[in-house]
Amino acid sequence: MPRDMTGPTRPEIGGAARPGLCTDCGVSRMGDGRACGRACQFIQPDYPRLEAAVHGRAADEAGDEAFFGVTRAMYRARLSPAAPGAQWTGITTALGAALLAQGAVDAVICMGPDPADRWRPVPMIVTEPADMARARGMRMGYAPLLAALEPARAAGHRRIAVIGIPCQVYALRALEAEMGFDEITVIGTPCSDNTTTENFHAFLARLDPSPETISYLEFRADYRVELRFDDGRKPRTIPFLNLPLSDLPPDFFPMTCRTCVDYTNRLADVTVGYMAGEGAQWLIVRNARGAALLDRLGERLVRSAPGSRGKRQGAVQGFKTNTERAAGGLPLRRMPRALRPIVSFLQPRIGPRGLEFARARLEMKAIETVLHLRRAHPAKIKNMVPAHVWRLAARYGLVPGPGERR
Repeated sequence: MPRDMTGPTRPEIGGAARPGLCTDCGVSRMGDGRACGRACQFIQPDYPRLEAAVHGRAADEAGDEAFFGVTRAMYRARLSPAAPGAQWTGITTALGAALLAQGAVDAVICMGPDPADRWRPVPMIVTEPADMARARGMRMGYAPLLAALEPARAAGHRRIAVIGIPCQVYALRALEAEMGFDEITVIGTPCSDNTTTENFHAFLARLDPSPETISYLEFRADYRVELRFDDGRKPRTIPFLNLPLSDLPPDFFPMTCRTCVDYTNRLADVTVGYMAGEGAQWLIVRNARGAALLDRLGERLVRSAPGSRGKRQGAVQGFKTNTERAAGGLPLRRMPRALRPIVSFLQPRIGPRGLEFARARLEMKAIETVLHLRRAHPAKIKNMVPAHVWRLAARYGLVPGPGERR
């Protein structure tokens, strides 16, 4: 297992991703070739069973749990002082560092940057608190995170933490009982649609004439993307409406991301994201382990109640109309250029914000999942779309047809 002189272990990983709907979570690269059939979110997910196993109960079918999953507490939060180089304020990596510093885990399995490409994610096994700083920042691309479980176990680590996205965490929870660890703590981040690292570089090239100097990219809750640079230029922001999304190739976002059934990492002990943060971070505490985990940061973690403003229905309905066109092979409707500055001004002022923004994104993902599966993989809908996704999509007239529900 390669290791920097003073850095985390980067385990050597063989094998390959499986064909079809696969985000290369790492299970297919492990020793048991049949494990994918038991663990994959894209085959036959069973969220109520795993929620009950992890959190002690399944999510309610009404209220905000219908959107976000089992919720013990929810916060708008920031780390004070913010960690230098963090994507937001550094809560996720600070949690991993606290677990290591306080002796609660032997190792943290997470993603870090490829030494040759800061945007390419590679799995890491971190055993020193200071090394969690190497995991700060966003990565884009597939990385077989769970394949690091076997080398971590072989190294003698019995109590571990895993920082992962939803499709990785679902597979981890499905196999947790047979992995042989004494204890697993899961820090989840919501997914925000993935693509290959190569595709992401092409996207950066559409945003700036010197894409190699972009050191930071974040989709913010004020309907803007923020770019930072390492060549001395000041950060700049781009309104969502001005992004060249309509110019991207049809396969820029893979079918796995267009058919995701868990945007908020429902099986993590704590979810750390941004959608309802309104400029700060958004925390969903799901069980007692997650509550104790946040307490490890003490007064450094500044918490407040999340807000909710605006109305989402119009935005979600517009998204549904555009997605129906895309799923039917038609080009997306583009807003006239003259209107974009006006709408960009209005969006952060009257559009959905806080929890309403997060609810809108969850409904959009549910709509996207149903429409794209009906087009590309109709035989998979019956087993792949869980009840919580159907409930969100039903608000916009998408209900199971014959043979589409278990």
